[in-house]
Amino acid sequence: MSVLKSMPVSFPGLFGEWEMTASPVCFSIGEKHIYWYGVIIASGLLLALMFCLRQTRHYGVEEDDIYDLVIWGIPVGILGARTYYVIFYLSRFQNADGTLNFRKAIAIWDGGLAIYGAIIACMVLAFVLCRVKKLPMGAVTDVAVMGLLIGQMIGRWGNFMNREAFGAETTLPWRMRLWVSVSEYIEVHPTFLYESLWNLLGLLLIVLVVSKARRFDGENTWFYFLWYGLGRTWVEGLRTDSLYLFDWQLFGQPIRVSQALSITMVLVSALMLLYHLKLRPHDPEQMLVRRKARLAEEGNNDTAEPAENEKERGM
Repeated sequence: MSVLKSMPVSFPGLFGEWEMTASPVCFSIGEKHIYWYGVIIASGLLLALMFCLRQTRHYGVEEDDIYDLVIWGIPVGILGARTYYVIFYLSRFQNADGTLNFRKAIAIWDGGLAIYGAIIACMVLAFVLCRVKKLPMGAVTDVAVMGLLIGQMIGRWGNFMNREAFGAETTLPWRMRLWVSVSEYIEVHPTFLYESLWNLLGLLLIVLVVSKARRFDGENTWFYFLWYGLGRTWVEGLRTDSLYLFDWQLFGQPIRVSQALSITMVLVSALMLLYHLKLRPHDPEQMLVRRKARLAEEGNNDTAEPAENEKERGM
């Protein structure tokens, strides 16, 4: 269902008659428009980068490694997000004879990006970069997933400004009112808000709980996939704009791609955490940050010993 982007948004169960009439356009340069969606996404990316750079010392990762991941990750993530969307909405990008309309397929300015496509593409990129740099992938992604949560948390507000990615109709007190015509409205689940708050809680859990007791490189990463997968499974079930797995059905119902992927991700993540924490426990001293700390300490000791010997000879 499409709604009017020029009409106000309100939360009548919480704020009564208060309405917000912000346009999806942030500002214009001549006939070109800069949309709030892009501004918000860029702001989320910048904040995520700043936060991750401050976390690198806790994981033994260099700042340059994060810069490389971001520089390559932006175009790779966009490509992955668009490819994922086109694959599962293929009929929208086909000509009458069934061939792919490449011009439509690459027109990301017309909308159509899927976060799971970006995540998958960036994880493949992280694997390649870590192989090239000879780094343990888990240490790098343990930092990166915190940035992902920040980006996803802030980015969902771009959906709010676009009046998109909302849920089914509801009468709950925090329902969001959107207009489908100048005289008709619907009141729906603000799923953008649900996912934003879920990601915020996930970030706090990683920073304040999981990372404090981290026992192996990759623990934050598997927790992220578990946490995000649980939240997305719930939120996706409420949304009205889901991508579907072609024409496949399960129990007579079409299969939502993101929901199926989320459930799979939750199961795999839970098994991996069980394996690494219970079935094959790791020695925390083998984490990259602790190995680097030991090497630095040994280097300091080697430097200190010759200096002490010189002092003794001088006496």
